[in-house]
Amino acid sequence: MAKILIADDQPNMRTTLAMMLRGGGHDVVQAQDGDEACERIEADMYDLVLTDLKMGATDGIAVLRHVRENAPLTEVIVMTAYGTIESAVEAMRIGAYDYIQKPFAEEELLVKVQKAVEKRKLAGEVSVMAAEFRERYHFENIIGRSQAIRDVLSRTVRFAPTDATVLITGESGTGKELVAKAIHANSPRSDRPFVPVNCAAITETLLESELFGHARGSFTGAVSSRKGLFEEANGGTFFFDEIAETPLVFQAKLLRAIQEGEIRRIGDNKPIHVDVRIIAATNRDLKQMIAEKQFREDLYYRLNVARFILPPLRERREDIPPLVEHFLHKYGHKMRRKARLGDGVLEYLGRYDFPGNVRELENLIEQGVALAIDGVIHLDDVVPPEMRGPASAPGAGSGRSLQDVVDGAEREAIEHVLREVDGNKERAAEVLGLSSTTLWRKMKRLEVRWP
Repeated sequence: MAKILIADDQPNMRTTLAMMLRGGGHDVVQAQDGDEACERIEADMYDLVLTDLKMGATDGIAVLRHVRENAPLTEVIVMTAYGTIESAVEAMRIGAYDYIQKPFAEEELLVKVQKAVEKRKLAGEVSVMAAEFRERYHFENIIGRSQAIRDVLSRTVRFAPTDATVLITGESGTGKELVAKAIHANSPRSDRPFVPVNCAAITETLLESELFGHARGSFTGAVSSRKGLFEEANGGTFFFDEIAETPLVFQAKLLRAIQEGEIRRIGDNKPIHVDVRIIAATNRDLKQMIAEKQFREDLYYRLNVARFILPPLRERREDIPPLVEHFLHKYGHKMRRKARLGDGVLEYLGRYDFPGNVRELENLIEQGVALAIDGVIHLDDVVPPEMRGPASAPGAGSGRSLQDVVDGAEREAIEHVLREVDGNKERAAEVLGLSSTTLWRKMKRLEVRWP
C-alpha cells in the first residue's frame, strides 16, 4: 500500500481515480487544485503524486516543481489530455516519473502507479526531522546484554562520528539495517538522507540505472535524464543491503564510485561528484565468494574498513530476556494492552534456536500480545502445540522436531503463494516479505519444485 495524492480540478475525475487506486489497496488523498496539492505536499509525506497537467493558475508543472523542491523522493505521474504530449515530455525532463494520456484504462493506470511506487520504496525512508530519526534509531534500540552486543555498541560509538565505510555481516534477521541506521543517526550526516537499497530486489538490468541514473536517450524509453539514488543520497548515507547479490560488472563501477567520489549516469561521460558515506551488509561469506570468483577482492577490502559482525540469536541467548521485554513494551503500547509472559514461555524461548533470529522473536511476541486476551501470553499463544511436539522439556523429544514442523509450514506457505501468483517468483517473494534471493534459497533448501 502506498500513500498517493491526486491533484485534479475535475471532481468526477478525482473521484474515479480515487476509487481505482483504493481498489488497488492504496491510501488516497485528494486535492481540488494545484494550490491545495502544494499545501498538502508541505504538510505530509506521499509516495506518489498523480497530477493533471491542465489546472488553474497552479498547474501540473508547478505541482511537479513543488514536489521536486519539497519532497525529492516522492514520485510524480502527470495526466495529459489528447494533444498535450509535448507538455508531458517537458514534465519528464523536469523530473516526473511517467505520464499517462486520458482517457486511460484502469489496468494501465495501476501498472504505472505500481512501478512508480516500487521506485519510491527503493529510496527507503528519509525522516522529515532529523531529531525524529535519531530518536527512532538511537543506540538504546540495539537491545542486548551479551558481550557481542556490547562490542557492537562500542564500535558504533567509535565509528559513527567518522566517514569510515562500514561492512556489517550476519544472518538474516540479526539487525544489520538497525545498526546501519544507528550509525547514520549518530553521525554528522544525520540531517541528510539515509537511503537503503536491497540489492537482491533489483534486477541486474535496472541496478545501474536506479543507482547511478541515466542520460536522455541512453536507452529505449529514456525520454529524459534522471537522477540515480546515489545523487538522492548526496550528503547522507547509502546503505547497500545484500551487497553480495550485485553482479561483478556493477561491482567494478561501484568500486570506482567509492574510490573517486563520483558517478556517471548511463549514456553520459560527464562525472558527477557525490558525497556519500557507504554502509554495506550481507548474510554471505564474502571471502568464500572471492575464492569462487563471485565477488571482487578489491571491493571487499574497500568496504571492509570498519567491520561489524552480528552473531545469530542462538549464540547470544542471554539477549532473549531483554529483547522480549523490549518487544512486550513496544507492541503493548502499539495495541494499547498490557501483556506478560505466562509460566514456561520464557524458558521455552530460551531453548529455541530462532532460525529467523531477532526478527522471528519479534514476530512471536507481537503475535502473543495480540492473542493475550487475559493479559497473559501463554505458550499456545506463541507456539501452537503442533509445532512444539509432545515434549517441551529440555532434552526430551519424540516425533517430529520443531524444525521439521517449521520447514513444513514454510514449504506449504511458499507453495500456496506460488499457486496464487501463477508461479511468478518475484511477486511471490513480495507477498511473503522476502527478497527474491532469500525465496530462491528457501525453495532450494525446502526442495520446493516449481516450473
